[in-house]
Amino acid sequence: MMKRWIPLLCLGALLSAGAHAQTLRWASQGDAQTLDPHSQNELLTNAINGQVYETLVNRDKQLGIEPVLATEWQQTAPTQWRMKLRPNVRFHDGTPFTADDVVFSVQRAREGTSDIKAYANALGEPKKIDALTVEFNLPAVNPIFLQHATLVQIMSKTWSEKNKVTKPLDFKNKEESYASFNANGTGPYMLVSRAPDVKTVFKRNPAWWGKFDGNVQEVVYTPIKSDPTRVAALLSGEIDFVLDPAPQDVARLRNTPSVKVIDGPENRIVFIGMDQSRDELLYGSVKGKNPFKDQRVRRALYQAVDIETIRTKLMRGQAVPTGGITSSPLGAYNDPEIEKRLPYDLEGAKKLMADAGYAQGFEVTLDCPNNRYINDEEICQTLASMWAKLNVKIRVNAMPRATYFPKVQKFDTSIFMLGWGGSITDAEVTLTPVLRSRGEGGVGAWNFGGTKDAKLDELAAASSKEADPKKREQLIKAALREHNEQVLNIPLHRQVIPWAARSNVEVVHRADNWLEWRWVTIK
Repeated sequence: MMKRWIPLLCLGALLSAGAHAQTLRWASQGDAQTLDPHSQNELLTNAINGQVYETLVNRDKQLGIEPVLATEWQQTAPTQWRMKLRPNVRFHDGTPFTADDVVFSVQRAREGTSDIKAYANALGEPKKIDALTVEFNLPAVNPIFLQHATLVQIMSKTWSEKNKVTKPLDFKNKEESYASFNANGTGPYMLVSRAPDVKTVFKRNPAWWGKFDGNVQEVVYTPIKSDPTRVAALLSGEIDFVLDPAPQDVARLRNTPSVKVIDGPENRIVFIGMDQSRDELLYGSVKGKNPFKDQRVRRALYQAVDIETIRTKLMRGQAVPTGGITSSPLGAYNDPEIEKRLPYDLEGAKKLMADAGYAQGFEVTLDCPNNRYINDEEICQTLASMWAKLNVKIRVNAMPRATYFPKVQKFDTSIFMLGWGGSITDAEVTLTPVLRSRGEGGVGAWNFGGTKDAKLDELAAASSKEADPKKREQLIKAALREHNEQVLNIPLHRQVIPWAARSNVEVVHRADNWLEWRWVTIK
């Protein structure tokens, strides 16, 4: 059986009630950013595209690896893998799926504007052996090769060439292409219509090679930014499912007979990053120097965060505070020391600020999405009030994800909120794109603070190609300890994700917050 990524799509206005029984009408606070599957590495975007496009291998209901477009694989040498492809698969336009499409897609995903470049590069150089066999030659050992293979969605080479979309679009610079609004995958659902921020409609692919566990024939996705409006649409029956009910609404939803809440933790760390590369902050009051280059300032901000108040009052218990920076404790091998938070210590934080020469504080703008993470803008406002006690005046610059991500991806920020996670819990997918210094091939592409730590870089790079599991564990732990000691980022919590659905809707909740449409049953 095959699996796809969590489903996100886009729509805008509320759907009309009365859709037939096998139409899934669902909503979330934001929209997919683009239908180009290699342009934006953002969960909602990946999830929508992941219902249309498929990967070589993917995730089952328990997040285990299962075959998809590849039916079998073998590591033929330490730096070589060979995959057999599924026969008799066709793209939605009828074009046969072959090794040419795999080679094309991996190479496309390594292009300069790709947002999954680091993952595509980790697969090595793809080579067609025959129509249904691909060989991957890697520059070094990749301990999580198969997990990386779950992240590159396969496009049709013929379709891409025909429609002049052989390279990923540059989303951060507002580029649009045919692939922005059109899609042609091999997956279980086909795109019918796309109206960004209004409505996106899909239908079941009657020629799909796999097995449907659910009965959904049509999917209508509507982004609804307002928490009360989203919940009201669910309660009234206008929609069937909400991916992200607000924490303050969960108790009421649990007590509503026509609705049910499906709980589960998410593999996602929410943290604060800071510009540590510039000599002067773009959006700060201090001239001639950068306070975030001082570890004492970073630690002071960390220790001034009353995380328990955020957990109980703001998140209503729907968060797990941590001092770790990986998406799951599994990424740190459940090491309690790496997961341990620095204590909340306001007086100690004030002393650190004074020792660093900032007893009077400073002003800075905090960039924050307002429709991406649970209570994202509210968390930023809460942090602003907490840091005010250090005389740090925070201007919260909250914006929709479609504006936020292009901004921070251009490193146009001084301090920012980011969440990081997905189906892979291994530390590699945090260390290479998020924590390592910016470099070639997507390394450090999401290191928006421009942090540079030679020790962390060396340890993380070594862990990426270490074949011995015990040695690799020690390298990863050492890299994560270095991150924590230097306070390169300020971890907050891992989200707990409650989903809400009409009582007649059956879904499968996964820790990567991915709604798989082919598993949904509407009774």
